[in-house]
Amino acid sequence: MSDSTYTPPKVWTWDQESGGRFAKINRPVSGATHDKALPVGEHPLQLYSLATPNGVKVTVMLEELLAAGHADAEYDAWTIDIGEGDQFGSGFVAVNPNSKIPALVDRSTTPETHLFESGSILVHLAEKFGAFLPESGSARTETFNWLFWQMGSAPFLGGGFGHFYAYAPEKYEYPINRYTMEVKRQLDVLDKQLGRSAFLAGDDYTIADIANWPWYGGLVLGQLYDAGEFLQVEEYENLRRWAETIRARPAVERGRIVNKTFGDENRQLRERHSAADIDAVLKRN
Repeated sequence: MSDSTYTPPKVWTWDQESGGRFAKINRPVSGATHDKALPVGEHPLQLYSLATPNGVKVTVMLEELLAAGHADAEYDAWTIDIGEGDQFGSGFVAVNPNSKIPALVDRSTTPETHLFESGSILVHLAEKFGAFLPESGSARTETFNWLFWQMGSAPFLGGGFGHFYAYAPEKYEYPINRYTMEVKRQLDVLDKQLGRSAFLAGDDYTIADIANWPWYGGLVLGQLYDAGEFLQVEEYENLRRWAETIRARPAVERGRIVNKTFGDENRQLRERHSAADIDAVLKRN
Protein backbone atom coordinates (compact mmCIF):
# COMPACT_ATOMS: atom_id res chain seq x y z
CA MET A 1 0.00 0.00 0.00
CA SER A 2 1.17 3.56 -0.58
CA ASP A 3 0.64 4.53 3.09
CA SER A 4 3.67 2.88 4.68
CA THR A 5 3.01 4.64 7.98
CA TYR A 6 -0.24 2.83 8.78
CA THR A 7 -0.15 0.49 11.75
CA PRO A 8 -3.37 -1.44 12.54
CA PRO A 9 -4.74 -0.54 15.99
CA LYS A 10 -5.12 -3.21 18.65
CA VAL A 11 -8.91 -2.93 18.31
CA TRP A 12 -10.57 -1.89 15.05
CA THR A 13 -13.37 0.65 15.27
CA TRP A 14 -15.78 1.84 12.58
CA ASP A 15 -15.45 5.61 12.58
CA GLN A 16 -15.61 6.49 8.88
CA GLU A 17 -16.71 5.18 5.51
CA SER A 18 -14.12 3.03 3.77
CA GLY A 19 -14.42 4.93 0.50
CA GLY A 20 -15.15 3.69 -2.98
CA ARG A 21 -18.29 3.20 -5.01
CA PHE A 22 -20.23 1.18 -2.42
CA ALA A 23 -18.95 2.82 0.74
CA LYS A 24 -22.28 4.21 1.90
CA ILE A 25 -23.91 0.76 2.06
CA ASN A 26 -21.05 -1.03 3.82
CA ARG A 27 -21.32 -1.48 7.57
CA PRO A 28 -19.94 -3.93 10.15
CA VAL A 29 -23.33 -5.06 11.51
CA SER A 30 -26.27 -6.99 10.08
CA GLY A 31 -30.02 -6.59 10.27
CA ALA A 32 -32.69 -4.25 8.98
CA THR A 33 -32.26 -0.49 8.97
CA HIS A 34 -35.87 0.34 8.09
CA ASP A 35 -39.31 -1.19 7.75
CA LYS A 36 -40.24 -2.09 4.19
CA ALA A 37 -42.42 -4.97 3.09
CA LEU A 38 -41.53 -6.87 -0.06
CA PRO A 39 -43.95 -6.74 -3.00
CA VAL A 40 -45.59 -10.01 -4.04
CA GLY A 41 -46.82 -10.91 -7.52
CA GLU A 42 -49.08 -13.65 -8.80
CA HIS A 43 -46.55 -16.40 -9.45
CA PRO A 44 -45.33 -18.98 -6.89
CA LEU A 45 -41.71 -17.90 -7.45
CA GLN A 46 -40.87 -14.40 -6.25
CA LEU A 47 -37.38 -13.13 -7.02
CA TYR A 48 -35.83 -10.09 -5.33
CA SER A 49 -32.64 -9.19 -7.09
CA LEU A 50 -30.53 -6.95 -9.32
CA ALA A 51 -28.76 -7.77 -12.60
CA THR A 52 -25.30 -8.12 -11.09
CA PRO A 53 -23.45 -11.34 -11.98
CA ASN A 54 -24.97 -13.10 -8.98
CA GLY A 55 -28.44 -11.90 -9.86
CA VAL A 56 -28.07 -12.87 -13.52
CA LYS A 57 -27.37 -16.47 -12.50
CA VAL A 58 -30.91 -16.86 -11.21
CA THR A 59 -32.77 -15.02 -13.96
CA VAL A 60 -30.88 -17.02 -16.59
CA MET A 61 -31.78 -20.23 -14.75
CA LEU A 62 -35.45 -19.29 -14.62
CA GLU A 63 -35.51 -18.34 -18.29
CA GLU A 64 -33.72 -21.58 -19.20
CA LEU A 65 -36.34 -23.55 -17.28
CA LEU A 66 -39.15 -21.76 -19.09
CA ALA A 67 -37.43 -22.33 -22.46
CA ALA A 68 -37.18 -26.03 -21.61
CA GLY A 69 -40.95 -26.20 -21.13
CA HIS A 70 -41.24 -25.94 -17.34
CA ALA A 71 -44.27 -23.66 -17.21
CA ASP A 72 -44.34 -23.73 -13.40
CA ALA A 73 -41.06 -21.79 -13.41
CA GLU A 74 -42.95 -18.57 -14.20
CA TYR A 75 -41.84 -15.87 -11.80
CA ASP A 76 -42.10 -12.28 -10.69
CA ALA A 77 -38.78 -10.42 -10.47
CA TRP A 78 -38.56 -7.32 -8.30
CA THR A 79 -35.58 -4.97 -8.25
CA ILE A 80 -33.59 -4.56 -5.06
CA ASP A 81 -31.62 -1.33 -5.44
CA ILE A 82 -28.51 -2.09 -3.42
CA GLY A 83 -27.18 1.43 -3.97
CA GLU A 84 -30.19 2.78 -2.09
CA GLY A 85 -30.05 0.16 0.66
CA ASP A 86 -33.18 -1.83 -0.29
CA GLN A 87 -31.40 -4.97 0.92
CA PHE A 88 -31.61 -3.64 4.48
CA GLY A 89 -35.39 -3.37 4.46
CA SER A 90 -37.18 -5.54 7.02
CA GLY A 91 -38.95 -7.64 4.38
CA PHE A 92 -35.76 -8.47 2.52
CA VAL A 93 -33.82 -9.22 5.70
CA ALA A 94 -36.59 -11.64 6.71
CA VAL A 95 -35.83 -13.63 3.56
CA ASN A 96 -32.07 -13.14 3.59
CA PRO A 97 -30.52 -12.16 6.93
CA ASN A 98 -27.23 -11.61 5.07
CA SER A 99 -28.74 -8.68 3.09
CA LYS A 100 -27.30 -9.71 -0.27
CA ILE A 101 -29.02 -10.29 -3.58
CA PRO A 102 -30.42 -12.51 -4.99
CA ALA A 103 -33.17 -13.84 -2.74
CA LEU A 104 -36.05 -16.06 -3.79
CA VAL A 105 -39.32 -16.99 -2.13
CA ASP A 106 -40.93 -20.23 -3.31
CA ARG A 107 -44.59 -19.91 -2.38
CA SER A 108 -45.51 -23.30 -3.85
CA THR A 109 -44.44 -24.95 -0.58
CA THR A 110 -46.10 -24.90 2.84
CA PRO A 111 -44.64 -23.07 4.60
CA GLU A 112 -43.09 -20.98 1.86
CA THR A 113 -39.40 -21.58 1.24
CA HIS A 114 -36.95 -18.72 1.67
CA LEU A 115 -33.77 -19.04 -0.37
CA PHE A 116 -30.62 -16.97 -0.43
CA GLU A 117 -27.12 -17.46 -1.87
CA SER A 118 -27.18 -17.98 -5.62
CA GLY A 119 -25.78 -21.50 -5.42
CA SER A 120 -28.54 -22.60 -3.07
CA ILE A 121 -31.16 -21.06 -5.35
CA LEU A 122 -29.76 -22.79 -8.44
CA VAL A 123 -29.71 -26.18 -6.71
CA HIS A 124 -33.26 -25.70 -5.40
CA LEU A 125 -34.58 -24.85 -8.85
CA ALA A 126 -32.63 -27.62 -10.56
CA GLU A 127 -33.95 -30.23 -8.15
CA LYS A 128 -37.48 -28.81 -8.14
CA PHE A 129 -37.76 -29.05 -11.92
CA GLY A 130 -35.34 -31.90 -12.60
CA ALA A 131 -33.24 -29.86 -15.00
CA PHE A 132 -29.62 -28.75 -15.57
CA LEU A 133 -28.32 -31.04 -12.80
CA PRO A 134 -27.58 -34.74 -13.34
CA GLU A 135 -29.59 -36.95 -11.02
CA SER A 136 -26.70 -39.08 -9.76
CA GLY A 137 -23.20 -40.36 -10.28
CA SER A 138 -19.99 -38.70 -11.32
CA ALA A 139 -21.73 -36.20 -13.60
CA ARG A 140 -23.66 -34.82 -10.64
CA THR A 141 -20.50 -34.64 -8.55
CA GLU A 142 -18.62 -32.85 -11.32
CA THR A 143 -21.43 -30.32 -11.62
CA PHE A 144 -21.22 -29.61 -7.91
CA ASN A 145 -17.43 -29.39 -8.12
CA TRP A 146 -17.62 -26.52 -10.60
CA LEU A 147 -20.64 -24.90 -8.99
CA PHE A 148 -18.86 -24.65 -5.65
CA TRP A 149 -15.58 -23.74 -7.34
CA GLN A 150 -17.36 -20.62 -8.53
CA MET A 151 -18.72 -19.84 -5.07
CA GLY A 152 -15.24 -19.98 -3.58
CA SER A 153 -13.39 -18.30 -6.43
CA ALA A 154 -15.56 -15.38 -7.52
CA PRO A 155 -15.01 -13.32 -4.33
CA PHE A 156 -11.37 -12.96 -5.40
CA LEU A 157 -12.59 -11.71 -8.78
CA GLY A 158 -15.32 -9.40 -7.48
CA GLY A 159 -14.47 -8.26 -3.98
CA GLY A 160 -10.74 -8.52 -4.65
CA PHE A 161 -9.78 -7.65 -8.21
CA GLY A 162 -12.96 -5.79 -9.12
CA HIS A 163 -12.88 -3.64 -6.02
CA PHE A 164 -9.25 -2.58 -6.20
CA TYR A 165 -9.07 -2.30 -9.99
CA ALA A 166 -12.41 -0.58 -10.65
CA TYR A 167 -14.08 0.72 -7.49
CA ALA A 168 -11.52 1.65 -4.83
CA PRO A 169 -11.07 5.40 -4.32
CA GLU A 170 -7.34 5.08 -5.02
CA LYS A 171 -5.22 2.66 -7.07
CA TYR A 172 -2.72 0.60 -5.09
CA GLU A 173 -0.19 -1.61 -6.82
CA TYR A 174 0.02 -4.38 -4.25
CA PRO A 175 -3.67 -5.44 -4.07
CA ILE A 176 -4.18 -5.00 -7.83
CA ASN A 177 -1.16 -7.21 -8.56
CA ARG A 178 -2.18 -9.74 -5.92
CA TYR A 179 -5.73 -10.18 -7.19
CA THR A 180 -4.78 -9.95 -10.86
CA MET A 181 -2.44 -12.90 -10.38
CA GLU A 182 -5.22 -14.91 -8.76
CA VAL A 183 -7.84 -13.99 -11.38
CA LYS A 184 -5.51 -14.98 -14.22
CA ARG A 185 -4.83 -18.27 -12.45
CA GLN A 186 -8.60 -18.85 -12.24
CA LEU A 187 -9.05 -18.02 -15.92
CA ASP A 188 -6.33 -20.55 -16.72
CA VAL A 189 -8.07 -23.20 -14.61
CA LEU A 190 -11.30 -22.68 -16.54
CA ASP A 191 -9.57 -22.49 -19.91
CA LYS A 192 -7.82 -25.82 -19.37
CA GLN A 193 -11.02 -27.50 -18.18
CA LEU A 194 -12.92 -26.20 -21.20
CA GLY A 195 -10.19 -27.56 -23.45
CA ARG A 196 -11.31 -31.02 -22.29
CA SER A 197 -15.09 -30.65 -22.60
CA ALA A 198 -17.75 -28.47 -24.17
CA PHE A 199 -19.07 -27.31 -20.81
CA LEU A 200 -17.59 -27.18 -17.34
CA ALA A 201 -18.97 -30.48 -16.05
CA GLY A 202 -18.78 -32.34 -19.35
CA ASP A 203 -20.78 -32.41 -22.55
CA ASP A 204 -24.01 -31.09 -21.00
CA TYR A 205 -24.94 -27.54 -20.01
CA THR A 206 -25.62 -27.42 -16.26
CA ILE A 207 -26.03 -25.08 -13.32
CA ALA A 208 -22.23 -25.04 -13.10
CA ASP A 209 -22.15 -23.14 -16.39
CA ILE A 210 -25.06 -20.93 -15.38
CA ALA A 211 -23.24 -19.98 -12.17
CA ASN A 212 -19.85 -19.33 -13.75
CA TRP A 213 -20.88 -17.56 -16.94
CA PRO A 214 -22.03 -14.18 -15.53
CA TRP A 215 -18.68 -13.78 -13.77
CA TYR A 216 -16.04 -15.42 -15.94
CA GLY A 217 -17.91 -15.34 -19.23
CA GLY A 218 -18.72 -11.71 -18.62
CA LEU A 219 -15.08 -10.98 -17.86
CA VAL A 220 -13.66 -12.47 -21.06
CA LEU A 221 -16.48 -10.92 -23.14
CA GLY A 222 -15.65 -7.45 -21.85
CA GLN A 223 -18.74 -7.04 -19.66
CA LEU A 224 -16.95 -6.70 -16.30
CA TYR A 225 -14.66 -3.93 -15.00
CA ASP A 226 -13.48 -2.89 -18.50
CA ALA A 227 -10.47 -5.10 -17.80
CA GLY A 228 -10.23 -7.28 -20.91
CA GLU A 229 -7.05 -5.71 -22.26
CA PHE A 230 -5.46 -5.50 -18.82
CA LEU A 231 -6.05 -9.22 -18.22
CA GLN A 232 -5.28 -10.21 -21.83
CA VAL A 233 -8.45 -12.27 -21.98
CA GLU A 234 -7.90 -13.16 -25.64
CA GLU A 235 -5.31 -15.68 -24.42
CA TYR A 236 -8.04 -17.94 -23.02
CA GLU A 237 -9.41 -19.35 -26.26
CA ASN A 238 -11.37 -22.26 -24.78
CA LEU A 239 -12.96 -20.02 -22.19
CA ARG A 240 -13.94 -17.46 -24.82
CA ARG A 241 -15.50 -20.19 -26.99
CA TRP A 242 -17.58 -21.34 -24.03
CA ALA A 243 -18.54 -17.78 -23.10
CA GLU A 244 -19.69 -16.97 -26.62
CA THR A 245 -21.64 -20.24 -26.90
CA ILE A 246 -23.58 -19.49 -23.74
CA ARG A 247 -24.14 -15.83 -24.65
CA ALA A 248 -25.86 -17.01 -27.84
CA ARG A 249 -28.51 -18.99 -25.95
CA PRO A 250 -31.90 -17.20 -26.19
CA ALA A 251 -32.68 -17.80 -22.51
CA VAL A 252 -29.38 -16.18 -21.53
CA GLU A 253 -30.19 -13.13 -23.62
CA ARG A 254 -33.55 -12.92 -21.85
CA GLY A 255 -32.23 -13.49 -18.35
CA ARG A 256 -29.49 -10.88 -18.66
CA ILE A 257 -31.91 -7.96 -18.93
CA VAL A 258 -34.17 -8.84 -15.98
CA ASN A 259 -33.75 -6.47 -13.01
CA LYS A 260 -31.25 -4.46 -15.03
CA THR A 261 -31.28 -0.77 -14.12
CA PHE A 262 -27.92 0.33 -15.54
CA GLY A 263 -26.05 0.38 -18.82
CA ASP A 264 -27.84 0.56 -22.17
CA GLU A 265 -31.34 1.89 -21.48
CA ASN A 266 -32.72 -0.26 -24.28
CA ARG A 267 -31.56 -3.38 -22.44
CA GLN A 268 -33.08 -2.60 -19.06
CA LEU A 269 -36.07 -4.26 -17.41
CA ARG A 270 -36.64 -3.16 -13.83
CA GLU A 271 -39.38 -5.71 -13.09
CA ARG A 272 -40.45 -8.88 -14.83
CA HIS A 273 -43.91 -10.40 -14.36
CA SER A 274 -44.41 -12.29 -17.61
CA ALA A 275 -42.58 -13.28 -20.77
CA ALA A 276 -44.22 -10.33 -22.50
CA ASP A 277 -42.18 -7.93 -20.36
CA ILE A 278 -38.94 -9.31 -21.78
CA ASP A 279 -40.37 -9.55 -25.29
CA ALA A 280 -41.16 -5.83 -25.21
CA VAL A 281 -37.56 -4.98 -24.33
CA LEU A 282 -36.08 -7.24 -26.99
CA LYS A 283 -38.31 -5.70 -29.64
CA ARG A 284 -36.71 -2.32 -28.94
CA ASN A 285 -33.33 -3.64 -30.04
